[in-house]
Amino acid sequence: MVAPAVHVGRDDVKIDARRLFRFFGATRAVDDVSFEVCSGQVFGFIGPNGAGKTTTMRILSTLDLPDYGDALVDGYSVITDPDRVRMRLGFMPDGFGTYPNMNCIEYLDFFARAYGILGRDRIRTLRHTLHYTGLDKIAEKPIRGLSKGMRQRLCLGRAMIHNPAVLILDEPANGLDPRARIELRHMIRGLAAEGKALLVSSHILTELGEMCDAVGIIERGKLIVSGSVAQIQQELRPHVQVHVHVLERGEALGQWLESQPRVTQVAASPTAVDFEIVGEDLQLQHDLLKSMVQAGFPVAEFASRGRTLEDVFMQITTGAVQ
Repeated sequence: MVAPAVHVGRDDVKIDARRLFRFFGATRAVDDVSFEVCSGQVFGFIGPNGAGKTTTMRILSTLDLPDYGDALVDGYSVITDPDRVRMRLGFMPDGFGTYPNMNCIEYLDFFARAYGILGRDRIRTLRHTLHYTGLDKIAEKPIRGLSKGMRQRLCLGRAMIHNPAVLILDEPANGLDPRARIELRHMIRGLAAEGKALLVSSHILTELGEMCDAVGIIERGKLIVSGSVAQIQQELRPHVQVHVHVLERGEALGQWLESQPRVTQVAASPTAVDFEIVGEDLQLQHDLLKSMVQAGFPVAEFASRGRTLEDVFMQITTGAVQ
């Protein structure tokens, strides 16, 4: 007699990784990784090559098993209920296979039938998927004639064809031109707006910074930090990067700034100075600019920006590989 499936966890948590470990010989590809992704959330999964991102995503997608730990997808265990997980999850790998003798609608129709979507539901599903991915105008075009961007759209369509609660996308923007990346980003945000939970891996950190509600940074198998970009920035002692353009006396301004409180990392040239202010106090920036002008420095431009996702990544990772 088959044991009944066990649904556990909070309903809003769609991905719940619980102390995952995966070993390959002496290499700890995934080393005690835990995180959550909720409904309507886009979670960016970041790390250098070989950090453990793909292995973690393969475990979540039931393509690999952890040595220890477990993960719940929409409340079902990837270990004890993999079939139910697969019905609730769509996986878009970095490289995916296609059938070159098929066209777009035939390809999506094949996967719709494989998921048991039949009759009028199948027709409605195909129409919705083709329209959402922008493939409706080339539905009968052979797959072998598609551009890289259209192939990525087709793979996304395949992943979402059965209306899963969770989508895992491995490098979805890899190799796309700027317009295709922007359009893909809008599609991903649209899926999150429908209540789906999305785990997105990418090396394009500026893209993730604009797209994601939260991120997790992994290196050498360990999840170093997880949370919203703003939360991570706060934990890492927030600072502001400032660029000042002056008409002259840039080196003198640099020396003057080195004596100012909470100013660090001063780099000066004859007409420009770059530095950092510890903290995100706008009043301090205002007072500093006012003091510069009062001290006689001919300031032509004063521009500041907070820490970006790239800055955070470079600060907390070391570039070490296994």
